[in-house]
Parts: sequence; C-alpha cells; structure tokens
Amino acid sequence: MRRRPINEPEEFELHSRKGSALQADPAYDGQWAGDSLEREERSSLRRVAGLSTEQADVSEVEYRRLRLERVILVGLVTDGDMRAGEESLRELAALAETAGSEVLDGLLQSRQVPDSSTYLGSGKTKELAGLVASHGADTVIVDSELAPSQRRELEDIVDAKVIDRTALILDIFAQHAKSKEGKAQVELAQLEYLLPRLRGWGDSMSRQAGGRVAGGEGIGSRGPGETKIELDRRRIRQRMARLRRDIKHMKSSRDTRRHNRQRHHVPSAVVVGYTNAGKSSLMNVLTDAGVLVENALFATLDPTVRRAETAEGREYTLTDTVGFVRNLPTQLVEAFRSTLEEAADADVLLHVVDSAHDDPVGQIEAVHTVLAGVEGTEDVPELIVLSKADIADPVAVVALRSQYPNSVLISAVTGEGIDELRERIDDLLPRPSVEIDLVIPYERGDIVNRIHNDGEILSQDHEATGTHVHARVTPEIEGMLMEAGIMEDTRGE
Repeated sequence: MRRRPINEPEEFELHSRKGSALQADPAYDGQWAGDSLEREERSSLRRVAGLSTEQADVSEVEYRRLRLERVILVGLVTDGDMRAGEESLRELAALAETAGSEVLDGLLQSRQVPDSSTYLGSGKTKELAGLVASHGADTVIVDSELAPSQRRELEDIVDAKVIDRTALILDIFAQHAKSKEGKAQVELAQLEYLLPRLRGWGDSMSRQAGGRVAGGEGIGSRGPGETKIELDRRRIRQRMARLRRDIKHMKSSRDTRRHNRQRHHVPSAVVVGYTNAGKSSLMNVLTDAGVLVENALFATLDPTVRRAETAEGREYTLTDTVGFVRNLPTQLVEAFRSTLEEAADADVLLHVVDSAHDDPVGQIEAVHTVLAGVEGTEDVPELIVLSKADIADPVAVVALRSQYPNSVLISAVTGEGIDELRERIDDLLPRPSVEIDLVIPYERGDIVNRIHNDGEILSQDHEATGTHVHARVTPEIEGMLMEAGIMEDTRGE
C-alpha cells in the first residue's frame, strides 16, 4: 500500500475547515505547560519533552514544562475503510498539536490484523524508520493502543520514542486539568495506564534488597527482598489507592450539592458532546458562565454548574462536562466516572454536535459509545444541538437535520436558534407535579414567594382576602399549604 503523507493536499489534508476540531489556524504558539510522566533519559535516545518512553526508572509522577516535539503519525486500517482511517489520523494530528508537537508526516497502512510483534509488520516498520531518520523526528505516535512488547520492538527499530493514542490523550488531559478533582482523576488514569507497562532497564531494576539483613537484622532474616520494579509497582498501587479515596470524598461533596438541588426540585440539564463541539460556548450563551472558550481539543475538563432560565423564566441548572473523543481511553472513562454521573442524574441531555465538522455523525456515535458505559444515561431524554451554524455547509446541515429531525440548529456567535433551544429545553424539563388554584392570605407571603422560586406560576391576581394563585407546585409546597390550613389535606385518603 502506498504511503499517504499528511502534507499531501489532494489526498491527505492535515487541517479541516475553520471551526472544526482540526482547526486551520491553531491558537497556540508552542509554549505549553502541564503535567506528564517524566523518567530518566535512555542513553541511546535523545531526550524529548512530553510523554516518556518508559524505558528507564519509573518510580514517580512529576510535573514539568513541555517543549515542541517533532512527531510522525502512524495509523492502521483493519476494515478496509481508508477514508475513516484518514479521518482518524487527522484527528490524531489535532491531538498531537494540542499536546504541543509539530506533525511532520503520517503513515497509513491497510492490514487485516495488527502485527503481534511490531504492530505494522517488518516492511512498514522499516519504512517508518526511514521516515523518522529523514525527517529527524523525535517521536512516533500510533493511532491505537499498543501492547508493551509492540512498543519496545518499534522503539528498537525506528530508534525514536514511540507512544500510542491513549498515552497522548492522557498527556493532554494532564495539561488541561485545573481543579483538584480533575488533577486527581487524570493522575489516577495515568497510573492505571503506566502500571502494566513498567519494565526493567539494566541492572538497576533487577537488583534485590536482600531482605532485612540489609537493615542490620542479622542471621535468620535473610531473604530475596524486592526488586526495584516490584518496589515501584507497590508504590504506584499505594498512590492509586489514595487517589481513589480522595476522589470518593470529592464525589460525596458533589453528591451532596446535587441532592440539595434535587430536594428543592431544581430541574437540571447536562451538556455533553465531542471535544471542541461548542459546549463551553453554549454554556456562556445560556448562563453567562464565563467558561474558557478556545478552538482547541479538551480546552476545558472540569465540570461547571451554573443557573439558567428557560424561555418562560423557569430556573434550572446547566452542567458542562468533559469532552469526548473517538476511542477515549478506558482509564479516563473510569477515572471520570464520578463526573460523568452528572449526566445520569440529569433531566435532559444537551448533546452538542459540531455541524461544521467533516464527520458529525461519527462524533455523535462516539459520544453515544461513551455514554453507554455510564449507567442511567439511557433513560435521560436527549436533545441534539447542532452548533456552529454560521460556518457550517448548508447542504451538510440539511442532510444532518434529515437524519436527526428533532435536533436544533444554533450559532453561539450570531445567536441563531438560541430562542428555539430555550423553548425546547423548557418543554423537556420536568414540571412541578401538583396543580393548585386557591387564595393564599397576605400574611403567608412566604408561601407565595416559595411558589415563585420553586413552582411555576400560571396566573396570579390580588383579591381582598389574599393572593389568588393558579400554579404548579412541588409536593413540599403542597405540604406547606396543608399545614397552613390553606389547602385541604387529602394525603390520608
């Protein structure tokens, strides 16, 4: 099969149209700071910032500054769909640039199954080694998850650092996590990925401590002790256990806030969608949340909860969640499960889709795949929101809306469709279950205020004896009216 270089404009164009996840003008200048797994340099390789090769001592997770790397991408098509393979490799290029690297070239191979030894096979691996040498590349990024043995073989042959898609996404998440919970979730995912990939390098990892005799215990205390790699594994497991405890405590705090909203019957909507689909822009339009908006992948990771109002003035909460991507690492899905549970407890899911992207249907399917792993989301009503209408191809939009007839087309820039979206949200959010039509004495203005805050006023008039209210209210407000003798208590009947 012929190699298709990424810089070949007719067949393999690296950047897509403006506004998509593969932006034509990346809004970054190579100055990246964030978190990554750092290890000592392998003597035969040039040290490059970013994700490590895991070929040296891996006893700690440290944070350091990144510099621009020169990378070559590698993809494998197993089903014969070269177009999908090229699209996936373009997305990998956008991910690599987001991580702070310069994409030099790409190699795409059609093969029924990956080679068990080198992933690509001997011929393509030699071709890849030639590409690395000719371009002077630092790193090879593979658009799949590699087995540790496959990565070792590739590194030995191409003489450069090799990482896979999972490691790349983990590094991006580590750069962008800002909150304490987000950093803990990312670190846990990194360690889960790292643990089975630890391996010795030279004698330093295979030396044994010699049991307690090394500590002066004397005769009767000798034993094999632990090797260096065993010690590192134990430390990583201990760190993972601590992170899981911390995340569990943080989850309890968020659950308390969510239960408070549920107790007061505040409806909730959760924004989900592919990374860079326009979720944060929608949050800002609906709530003035001031969430970071950037034309980059995974610009925001930490969930944001804000109050919003429907077209009729009903209050509800709007929650922004982490963006999804094809083949999202299972380690991240598990680590962010407590955050994704916000979607399962929502009253409606606002699924934001980039209508200007080349493959919006593929993005929708990728999001549905991730949500399928979160218990409870299958019962939550979903409203597909087609964003970026101002830059989308009208023909593509028509085709998309014919496939998803109940979707809403919006633009956060021009305001197109925002009013319709507010009306659709109002229709989907649950309404208070109890309807009342009665006169509330003026001295019980506290009840009227509660109805305004937590109920839905249908009509209101002021009479001589009090306020005539026709409204839908929660069971709690119904109980207040019964206790005040304003409404007949029928609960015992």
